[in-house]
Amino acid sequence: MKIQQQQIDQYNDGLFSRHNNQFIFLKEQLAEQGIDVDRVIAELADFQVAIPSWALGTGGTRFGRFSGTGEPGTLEHKVSDVGLLHALNRSSGAISLHIPWDIPQQAEEIMALAASLDLKFDAVNSNTFQDQKDQKLSYKFGSLSHTDPSVRKQAVDHNIEVIKYGKELGSKSLSIWLSDGSCFPGQAQFARSFQNTLASLQEIYKALPEDWKMFVEYKAYEPNFYSTVIQDWGSSLMLCQKLGPKADVLVDLGHHLPNANIEQIVAMLMMEDRLAGFHFNDSKYGDDDLTVGSIRPYMLFLIFNELVAGMQTAGRGSDAYAWMIDASHNVKDPLEDLLQSVEAILIAYAQALLVDRPALEYARINNDAVEAQQILQHAFRTDVRPLVREMMRRNGGAIDPLGLFRALEVRAQLTKERGNTTIATGL
Repeated sequence: MKIQQQQIDQYNDGLFSRHNNQFIFLKEQLAEQGIDVDRVIAELADFQVAIPSWALGTGGTRFGRFSGTGEPGTLEHKVSDVGLLHALNRSSGAISLHIPWDIPQQAEEIMALAASLDLKFDAVNSNTFQDQKDQKLSYKFGSLSHTDPSVRKQAVDHNIEVIKYGKELGSKSLSIWLSDGSCFPGQAQFARSFQNTLASLQEIYKALPEDWKMFVEYKAYEPNFYSTVIQDWGSSLMLCQKLGPKADVLVDLGHHLPNANIEQIVAMLMMEDRLAGFHFNDSKYGDDDLTVGSIRPYMLFLIFNELVAGMQTAGRGSDAYAWMIDASHNVKDPLEDLLQSVEAILIAYAQALLVDRPALEYARINNDAVEAQQILQHAFRTDVRPLVREMMRRNGGAIDPLGLFRALEVRAQLTKERGNTTIATGL
C-alpha cells in the first residue's frame, strides 16, 4: 500500500479552515512574545526521527506475544510501512535495522525501495543479547564481556558483519547495546567484565569506516538484575573516552533507575560533546517501552529543553544527532503507536523552542527559582499542536496523520494484502 499525495491533500482540505484559525491565533500570540513562528516550523521540519525495524510489529510481554494482522513479514514490508508513516507526518524519514532480525539480502533493491519512499537508513543495530539459530557459542553468560575469548570473538565478528551490511545501505553508524552482566553476587568479576568489554569494543572500533560513529548504549538492569557491565551513562562515557572520538553515548529514556534526572545526564553529555542521540519511549515503572509522552510528557519537555540549549550553544542543528523511537506495542496498532510517538516528540521539541532563554538565564543568575519555573512551564503549557500540524501540512504531510491513517483504513488494507496470520520478523 502507498498513500498518494492527492489523498493527503484532499483530507487536508476538509480540516484546513479549522486548523488555519488555530494556527493564526497561536502565531499572533507567539509574535507578541517575539517568537518567529516560521523559524520554529523550519526547525521542526528539519527534525527526523528514525523508525526501528523491530517496532513495526506488535511487541511482546515476558509471558507472550499477541500478533496483530497485516504485520510486515519481510524487510520490504517494513520499509514500506515506514514509508506510510513518513508520507503521513513527513518526520519519519529514516529506518534503523536490527541485525540479524532484518538482514538486507539484496541491498541495492532495498535502497531503491527506500529512496522511492524518501527514506534513508539510520544506525544499524547489532544483537548479542540472545542466541540465534545455528549459533555456535552461547551468550548466556555474556558476549563482549564473556570469560571465554572464543565467545568474545564471535560477538566481535557479528558486530563487524553488521557494519558491512550498514555500509551496503549507506548507514553511517553502529549502535551497540549489551545485556552482559550477572544475576547473582559473586558470579562475575566486575573489573574484568568491563575490561573484556573494552577490549572487544576496541576491535569493533578498528573496523569502523572513517566517517562512521559508534553508539554505546547503557542500561541499569534487565535481563541481568544484579549487575550490568555498562550500567549507566558514566560507564558508557568512560568506554567512549577510551575508544576515541568516533564513539558517543546513546541515551534510551527507559534505561535508567527510577527518578533519575535524565535531563541533567543529557546536559552533561552535551557539555562533553559525547551525546550520540536518543532512543525515545516512556515508562511508568522501568524499561516499559511505552508510547513516547504517554506517561511523563513534562520530563520529555525538560529533556528537550536541555537538548535545544545544548544545540544552540554548540551551533548545531538537530541533524547532528541520532533520534530514534524504541518502543513495544503490546495492545496498540504499531503504526498508530508510532504516529503518536512522533507527534509527542515534535510537540516537546516545539515547546522547548519557545523557551525564553535570555529570561531564563537572567532568572538563574539571580537565583530566582520561581521565575525560572514560570518560564519553563509557560512554554510547556502552550498548545503547540497547530505549529506541528502546520509543519506537516507545508511539507506535504497530513494535518492529522492518525486521523488520515484511520480514514484510509490502512491496517485493513495491509491485512488484505498480507493476510491475518503474518508475523513480523524479529521480536
